Amino acid sequence: MATTPHTAFLTCSALSYRQPDGTGVLDRLQLTFGPGRTGLIGTNGSGKTTLLRLLAGQLTPTEGTVTAPGEVAHLPQNVTLDTALTVDEALGIDATRAALHAIESGDAREEHFEAVGDDWDVEERALATLASLGLGHIGLDRTVGRLSGGETVLLRLAALLLRRPDVLLLDEPTNNLDLHARQRLYDAVETWNGVLVIVSHDRELLERVDRIAELRSGGVTWYGGGWSAYEDAVATAQEAAERTVRVAESDVRRQKRGLVEAQTKLARRKRYGQKMAEQKREPKIVMGLRRRAAQESAGKHRTLHEDRLGEAKERLDEALEGVRQDEEIRVHLPRTAVPAGRTVLSLDGVVLRHGTPASLSLDLRGPERVALVGRNGAGKSTLLRTVAGEIAPAAGEALTRVPTRFLPQRLDVLDDSLTVVENVARTAPSATGNVIRAQLARFLFKGARADRPAGTLSGGERFRAALAALLLAEPAPQLLMLDEPTNNLDMASVRKLTTALESYEGALIVAGHDLPFLESIGVTRRLLLDGDGLRDTTEEEMRAAMASGE
Repeated sequence: MATTPHTAFLTCSALSYRQPDGTGVLDRLQLTFGPGRTGLIGTNGSGKTTLLRLLAGQLTPTEGTVTAPGEVAHLPQNVTLDTALTVDEALGIDATRAALHAIESGDAREEHFEAVGDDWDVEERALATLASLGLGHIGLDRTVGRLSGGETVLLRLAALLLRRPDVLLLDEPTNNLDLHARQRLYDAVETWNGVLVIVSHDRELLERVDRIAELRSGGVTWYGGGWSAYEDAVATAQEAAERTVRVAESDVRRQKRGLVEAQTKLARRKRYGQKMAEQKREPKIVMGLRRRAAQESAGKHRTLHEDRLGEAKERLDEALEGVRQDEEIRVHLPRTAVPAGRTVLSLDGVVLRHGTPASLSLDLRGPERVALVGRNGAGKSTLLRTVAGEIAPAAGEALTRVPTRFLPQRLDVLDDSLTVVENVARTAPSATGNVIRAQLARFLFKGARADRPAGTLSGGERFRAALAALLLAEPAPQLLMLDEPTNNLDMASVRKLTTALESYEGALIVAGHDLPFLESIGVTRRLLLDGDGLRDTTEEEMRAAMASGE
């Protein structure tokens, strides 16, 4: 049973972590997560996923300690399960369930009772947990290989909930979930009783937390309330910081003018003294005393103004530190215009290997922008992989008539053993090293960051590296297909990606559940994939179909 909320605290003491290559991620972090729901946010690469893995005991800190109140359960960002497992095996209840069935069939051996223990209602609890997450239809004997990516995430979460942990850590849990599945997860989050830490870029999910912890520059800043309260607090702080900068800049300008005026005045006095000396209007000893006094006065005056200017510059530096200047990716998509009448893609009676059993037909012409939506398991990813030539259709033919590039949601286009530069070089053999590094700099891989192995990258960093490899590939794409592209991006990067896709001149197909993002890229066509096939739909029908759970 989970620890009661008032006794559960998860604490980090002087926690530090360095990557195997020596790259520092966290440095002497002091942090305590108390009862309730905490949203952990930060820019890509700030160390959120690393921190969750340290809290879960999956990584060993370079220094410091993690103190947990009891059992800690962790849902990773990329969930993978053995496709041969049955659902009860994935839930970890197969042995208990087998013992129960043996007892029910009359086998009263002691070993069966020991296997069951006090867990006589394990099947009922498992089915109830699955139902609460919208998985009541899958049953306990079904194989994992028959589930969609979103269903796999929910199944893994169900396994964690069945363990009744004291601390639950969720890393981007809504990735790959449709609207109906997301609502089920939101419900599970809102009813959680204990310590819950969520890393997410899902605004709706972050609205449901009690507090937000922002990991930034190696430290954590706390904000009460959900995402809207956080945005308001940051906006207020930004306005105050920018006002402070303006005042400090004005002070620096004033002190510079004061120094120039003082130097001009002193130069005038010096010229006057020289003129008096040349005309010998005063005794030599008096002029010498006057000269020394003037030099001392000038030195003090100059020092005073220089000190004031130095202090003003220090205040400006301090003020600038309070202003957020987060780096954003600068995506530059190649200009690959497609004539309006040109056929880009043709689907002729295509039957997918996984997903909808219906036959699919489609003609895509010119620079159309397609939002591909549908419930988890409908076959969106399978359709894109079929178009990309990664999977052969069970029947029919999928023809692409222009250069095509596909970025899958699992980002498995990268070789983890190669550096970021080497991964990009594989797709663009004729590009020079300087060209590759210049392109990677746009994706915030500058200097030594570009030489990091892909296997050490965070989810957001991995997306940036994969997208860079896709855009530098030869030939450049005239049909660009993205599968859940916003899953691992922070808010700033999503805005930049939106801007880049708005200027892209080729044909575009984006599969996803992030409807605000899909609408922001200026879609011209919405395709709904369901059990009846592939059909054009309106925004209203699309939202209703995805949220209904039908």
